[in-house]
Amino acid sequence: MKKQPSTADTLTAFAGAAAHVTAPARYVLQLYVTDTTRNSARAIANIRKICEEHLQGRYELEIVDIFLHPTLAEGAQIIAAPTLIKKLPLPLRRFIGDMSQTERILLGLDLRQTKSSHPFPAP
Repeated sequence: MKKQPSTADTLTAFAGAAAHVTAPARYVLQLYVTDTTRNSARAIANIRKICEEHLQGRYELEIVDIFLHPTLAEGAQIIAAPTLIKKLPLPLRRFIGDMSQTERILLGLDLRQTKSSHPFPAP
C-alpha cells in the first residue's frame, strides 16, 4: 500500500522548491586586464560599480593581470584585454572593452530584459 504524503510533507516540499526558485543567483566573474593601462583601470572601476549596484552581496570578482599571469590568460583563451568572463550562472559569456556600456553588460549578465523579450506587451 502506497503512503499518501501528509500536509506537512507537502508544505515542506513546496517551501523547499520555492526557496530554490527565489534564491538569487551567485555570479562568478573574471576580469582580465593588462597591467595598469587606462582602459584596464576604467574596466575595473566600471565592473565594480555595476556589481555593487546590481549584484551586491552575491558576486565574486577576480581580477587577473595577464602580464603577471600569462598562463591563466592562455587557459581562458584571452585574445584582447580588458575581457570580462561570466562563469556563473551559466551560460558562460565574454565581454571585451572598458565595461562602460552598462546596459549591454546588464543584458549580457541577464540582469535586464530586452524590450522584445518581455512576455506581456506594454499597455
